Amino acid sequence: MRLGVGAAIPAKARPKVSVHFLEPGAATLLRLAGPTARVVAPGVALVHADTLSWLATVPDRSVHAIVTDPPYGLVEYGDVDHGKLRGGKGGVWRIPPTLDGVQRAPVPRFTVLGPKEIEALRRFFAASAWEWMRVLVPGGHVFLASNPLLSTAAFAAIGEAGFEKRGEIIRLVTTLRGGDRPKGAHAEFPDVSVMPRSAWEPWGLFRKPMEGTVAENLRRWGTGGLRRRSAEEPFRDVIPCAPARGAERAIAPHPSLKPQRFLRQLVRAALPVGTGIVLDPFAGSGSTLAAAAHLGVHAIGVERDAAYVELAVVAVPKLAALALR
Repeated sequence: MRLGVGAAIPAKARPKVSVHFLEPGAATLLRLAGPTARVVAPGVALVHADTLSWLATVPDRSVHAIVTDPPYGLVEYGDVDHGKLRGGKGGVWRIPPTLDGVQRAPVPRFTVLGPKEIEALRRFFAASAWEWMRVLVPGGHVFLASNPLLSTAAFAAIGEAGFEKRGEIIRLVTTLRGGDRPKGAHAEFPDVSVMPRSAWEPWGLFRKPMEGTVAENLRRWGTGGLRRRSAEEPFRDVIPCAPARGAERAIAPHPSLKPQRFLRQLVRAALPVGTGIVLDPFAGSGSTLAAAAHLGVHAIGVERDAAYVELAVVAVPKLAALALR
C-alpha cells in the first residue's frame, strides 16, 4: 500500500462552498470531517482515512491552519518498515539498546534513504501541498515538522505548490540521535563523531497568499498573522521543549509523539484571532488534536492507521486534560 496516496476526485466534482472564519461550529466541523468522523473531544473530530483521498472531498477554503507532524521520510510508516517496528525487528527503524536499565524509543535511520526515496518524499509532499493550498483559506499557515536531514526536500515541495515560506520554528530538544563514533572503529578514532548529536527539530512555517493586506485578510478570514504570546511578547521561532515523557508517553505510546507543551504553543499561534479550524492530516495518536481540545479550538485529524486511530480516541481527551508545570 502506498502511504497517503489515494484516487483524486475531479475538481469539478468537489464542493466549492467556503467556510467563513466566524462560522465553524459543531455542524460545520462534522460536515467537513465527513460521515465516518468520530468526535474525540468537544469541537474535535478524527477521521480514519487516507489523507489525500479525504482532502479531495473537502471544499475549497475550509480550514484555517495546518499543524502536523508527518512521516518525515515516508518509508518509516510504510507497511513494510512500520510492520517491522511493531514486530521489534527494526528495518529502517533503529531499536536502541537499553541505557542504565531504561528502554529507549526506536528512531528511524534517515541516513539509509537514497535518491529514489528522497524523490518519492518530494512528490508526496508536493501532492499534499497542492491540496493544502486548496483547502486553506487565504492567509492560512502551515506548521510542518521535519528532520534536519530531510527538511530541504520536504520544504521545497511545499514552496513549489505556491506557499510563501515564512521561516522555521526551531524546537530545541536534546536527543540521542547522532554523535556516534565510526562503527567498528571506536578505539581507533576516539575523537571522531560521524555526525553531530542532534539538538534541534525544524518545523517549516508557510502561509497561503493573502487577499489584500494583513489587516484586511484578518477581518475577512481570521488569518494572515500569528497570535502573540501576550500583549508584550510576540510568538517566537525558537522554542526549547524536551521530548514527551512520563504521563504523556504512557497515555499515547506513539513512536513520534510530540509534547503538549510544544504543540499547544503552535496551535494557539496558528489561529491569530482565536477562532477557526485546525487540520492535522497526519494525526497519529492525536497530540495536535489534544492541544486544540485543551485550547478550546476546533480541529480535524486524519489518520490512515487503524491502531493509531483507536489509540487517539482514548488518548486525546486524556492528553488535553494534562496540566503542565
